[in-house]
Order: sequence, then C-alpha cells, then structure tokens
Amino acid sequence: MTKTINKDKAKELINKSNGRIFAATFTKKDFTKRLINARLKVNYQSKTSRQRPYDPSTKGLICVYDMINKGFKMINLQTLDTLSINKNKYIVL
Repeated sequence: MTKTINKDKAKELINKSNGRIFAATFTKKDFTKRLINARLKVNYQSKTSRQRPYDPSTKGLICVYDMINKGFKMINLQTLDTLSINKNKYIVL
C-alpha cells in the first residue's frame, strides 16, 4: 500500500533512517528523473577539503551516499517524487 506524505515528512523519514538503505526518485537539475538507492551516516571525506563549501540543508538538499555509483549525491527535496523506506512506499507531494 502506498501512502501520500509531504516534503517535510519525507525529510523527517530520511533523517530518521539511521543509516539504513532507502530508495528515492527525484528530478535532477537537467530535468531528468533519477532513481537512487542511498543511505545516510557515511563519513564525508575529501583529500582537498573536509568541509562542504555550503550547507546543503539551506538549499533544500540532503547529502546521501549512492550505493550503486559509490559516491555522494544530493537529493533535492523540492523535486522528490517517491520514497521507499523501512518497507513502506510513499508518494511525496
């Protein structure tokens, strides 16, 4: 059964995922749809800088680790369409 949630609830569910893998679909900057299998709680490390140049949350983004492509990606909460987390499926409005 698929439930409908708002963007704030989706953000809350992602933040409470506690490092578990989840799936999400969203629209990228180039207007293509993307399906991502991701998780939080992966340490961000870079050889040149240990800090991001900006805070992603101020721009409506969540930094996640892409389990397929093995790298960090940003999910735009404003373009988030679906979320599958904790064996539940959600449509995000």
